[in-house]
Parts: sequence; C-alpha cells; structure tokens
Amino acid sequence: MLNISLICVGRLRENHYISAFSEYEKRLKPYCRFEIFELNEIRLPQSPSQADIDAGLAREAADIEKHIPSGAYVVALCIEGRQFSSSDFALFLQKCANEGKSRICFVIGSSYGLDNCIKNRADMLMSISLMTFPHHLARVMLAEQIYRGIMINEGSKYHK
Repeated sequence: MLNISLICVGRLRENHYISAFSEYEKRLKPYCRFEIFELNEIRLPQSPSQADIDAGLAREAADIEKHIPSGAYVVALCIEGRQFSSSDFALFLQKCANEGKSRICFVIGSSYGLDNCIKNRADMLMSISLMTFPHHLARVMLAEQIYRGIMINEGSKYHK
C-alpha cells in the first residue's frame, strides 16, 4: 500500500477548498495511507522585496525539511516541473510502488513558491499546469489526481 504525504505551506481557509479537499482525502483513505502536513506560511510585508521573499522561502524550507518522511520519494510542485497526463501520472504512481518507493511525499509551497533547496532536494519536480492556480486550488487538484491515478491503476470507471 502506498504511503502518500502532502506537505503544504499555508492552511486552507475557504470552505469550498476545505470541502473539496476533504472529499478526496476521504476517498483516498481506503487505497493508501494518506497524511497531510499544513505548515505556516511566513508573513511578508505588503510589497515584499526579493530579499524578503527569499528569506521567507528559506524559513518555510527549513520547516518543510522537518516534515519530509524518512526514505520518501519527494515530488516538489513547481511551474518548471514535469507535466503528466492523468494516465501517465497513474503509471508514475504504479512505477513507484513497483520499484519499492512506497512512500511518496508531495510538497506544495506558498504563494511565492518553493525555495531552491527544496527543489534541489526533490527527486522530481512536477507541474500541474503551465497555467497559474492558487496554491490552495493546486492542493485540491493534486488530491484529485492522486485519487484518479489510483482509480486508473485499480481499473475503476472513475477515469473515463
């Protein structure tokens, strides 16, 4: 059974995101060990300088590092990462399981992204889309795609 962790910088506050994420979290429970770590986003000034942003990302990265499970295959979500079709993402999940990478940790940064040390530490960089989405919506989309990938691998009719 896959062990899937999500490390997310920032907490869901909007009910529509909370509700949607909770639905996929509930759906995933029978198929994998699924855990989420919501980390505090560093507060920055109204108009932060690049130095402010870099310092904030570095502090968030230190917190992220503490929560990455030992031995996990780390996937950092960022715009420059690899894009998958749903079917290819299902194959990725299956390949991880087949190769003994039963613990996968996905990392979603704050609205300013991820510090380069997390990207460099990751085993893979992944992008949900070339489009820009709120990082809270990206969390819901990722949970849905993990569920879809597992359903594809199970032979379910969920993916039509």
